[in-house]
Amino acid sequence: MESIVEVGALSARHRALAVLRVRSRALAVVLLPAALGVVLVAALTTGRLTGDPWPAVTLVVCAVAALVLLAAGIFAAVVHRASPAVTPTVPVPEAAAPDLYRLVRDLADRLDVPAPSAIALTPDCDSWLEDRTHAAHRRQGISPDVPQAAPVLVIGSPFLWWMRVGELRAVLAPVVAGTGPSALPDIAEARRFVRGLDAAVDVGNRPGLGWIARSARLLLRLCREDATEMERGVASAASERAQRVDYGLRIVAQEQVGLAYAGWDRLLTRVALPAWRMGRWPAHLDAGVVSALTELSRRDRLAEGFTSRLGERPACDLLEQPGLVDEAASLLAARLFHGGPAEAGPDWSPVDWTAYPEEVVDRKWRMEAARLHAALDAVAAPPGVAAAPVAPAAPSVPGGGDLYAGPTLERVLAHLADECGTAGETLAGRLSGDVARQERAAGAQAAKARGSDAVPLFPLQPPRTGRDLLADHVTAMVCCAAVDSAGAAPGLDWLDGPVLLVGGERRTDLAPRVLSLVEDGDAAPLRDWLAEVGVRPEKPVRLV
Repeated sequence: MESIVEVGALSARHRALAVLRVRSRALAVVLLPAALGVVLVAALTTGRLTGDPWPAVTLVVCAVAALVLLAAGIFAAVVHRASPAVTPTVPVPEAAAPDLYRLVRDLADRLDVPAPSAIALTPDCDSWLEDRTHAAHRRQGISPDVPQAAPVLVIGSPFLWWMRVGELRAVLAPVVAGTGPSALPDIAEARRFVRGLDAAVDVGNRPGLGWIARSARLLLRLCREDATEMERGVASAASERAQRVDYGLRIVAQEQVGLAYAGWDRLLTRVALPAWRMGRWPAHLDAGVVSALTELSRRDRLAEGFTSRLGERPACDLLEQPGLVDEAASLLAARLFHGGPAEAGPDWSPVDWTAYPEEVVDRKWRMEAARLHAALDAVAAPPGVAAAPVAPAAPSVPGGGDLYAGPTLERVLAHLADECGTAGETLAGRLSGDVARQERAAGAQAAKARGSDAVPLFPLQPPRTGRDLLADHVTAMVCCAAVDSAGAAPGLDWLDGPVLLVGGERRTDLAPRVLSLVEDGDAAPLRDWLAEVGVRPEKPVRLV
C-alpha cells in the first residue's frame, strides 16, 4: 500500500512541477524583451553596433521592455494580493468541540499525516480540505497568521447529526489523509498559483482591468490539465492511505452519505424553502434531517436496518453546544440557498419545528389564497379599471342563513370550471406575473439588506410554471377552507413539507383532484372530495 500511496503522491508532485513550469515560462516571456534590450544597450556601448537604425531600435526595444515589465509587475501584484474565494462556513473553535478535534487529530496520527489547522461546518452533504493560508486571508482574519498552516477541514453539518461517531471517522479518513500530499512544497505552491490566477480573473472583471482577466485565463488554460491531474493524484494518494483506517466501516458509511444527501435535499426544498420565502428560517435544519431520514427509514422497507443505528452515539455529541451550531448552520443554509441576511432580524426571524405548522404552513396557505383572489379580481375587472382589494372574511349576516361576503372557494371553482381551459390559462398567467414581481421586489430588498455580505446563491428549484403556481394556489385555498370550515389543521411532513391533516391524519388524495380542475376544468372530483371532508366552499376563508 505504501508504494501505491507514493506513486500517487509522486504523480501529483510531477503534475505540480508542470504547473510551476507554466509560471516559469510566462516569466521567461516577460523577461525576453528586457534581455534583448540589455543586449542591444551593451552592444551600442561597446561599439559593436554602430550607425542607424540601431539607436532607434534599442530605444524602442527598451520602451517595450519597460511597458512589459510594468504590466507584468501589476499582474503579479494582483495575483499575489487577490483574495481567493473562501467557502462560507461556520467556524468551530476547539473550545466548542474538543472531542471532535481529538477525533480528527487521532485520525491524522493513525494516517501519519499533519492534522488540519481548524475545523469548520458547511450546510451541505460534503467534506473537503480548504487552503486558507493566502496572505489576503491572513489580512482579513479568515485564517491564523501562519503562512505554512495546514488546510482547514470543512465537514458537512448533516453528517454530524445523522452519522454515528465511527461512521464519521470512516468518512473523514480519506479527507484528512489529503493533508499529507498538501504539505509537499511543490503541490502547495502550485495550488497557490492556480488559486491566485482564479482570483485574478475575478479582479479582472472590473472596469479597466480586462487585460488582467484575459492573461489569467490564458495561464489557467495552459495549466488546467496538469492542475486537474495533480488533484487526482492527491485524491488517489489520500484514498489509498485512508484504507488503513476503518476501511470496512467506510463502505457502510458511504451508504449513509447518499441517504443523508437525499434527506437533506428533500428537507431544504420541501420544508425550508417555504419558510424562507416568508421571511422565516428553520433554526434546526440538522436536527430536522434526522427526523426526515427516520421517516424515510420508516416508509422504505429497504431502509429499516438504518433505524437500529439511532441507538449508537451520534457524531453531534462531539460538539459542546450542538443546538447553537445547528442554528448557525441553518442560518448559513438560508444565506447560501435563498439569499437571506447574515443575521436574524424583525423580517428574518427563526422558527422552531413545533411552531412550523401554525407560523409557516397556515400563513403560507393564506398568503397564497389572498394572492389567488387578488388575481381573480384582476382578471375579472374590465380593462382600465383597477381591481378592488380582496375583502377579508366576514361573518354571516344575522338571520340571513348562508349568505356570506368575502373570498370563497366557490368563486374559484366557478371560475376554473371551464372545459376550454382559457380561464385557467389567464389566471395562471396573472399569478405568474404577480409572483415574479413579488420575488423581484423581495430579492432587491434582501440584496440591499445584505449589502457587502452577499454570497453566491445556489437556487434549490427551477422557476415554476404558471400551471404549477395555479395548482399550488388552488390547493392552498382548499386547505384554508378545510381549516376554517371542516376542523382540519396544517401539518408538517418531514419529506413532503406542508400537509393537510383531517382528523389527525394526512390527506394525500387532494393533489389529483386539484390538477383535474386546473388542467381539465373539471370540478366534480374536487367537489366530491370537499363533500366527503365536510368543507363548505361557499363559506369565506380568513386571509392574511
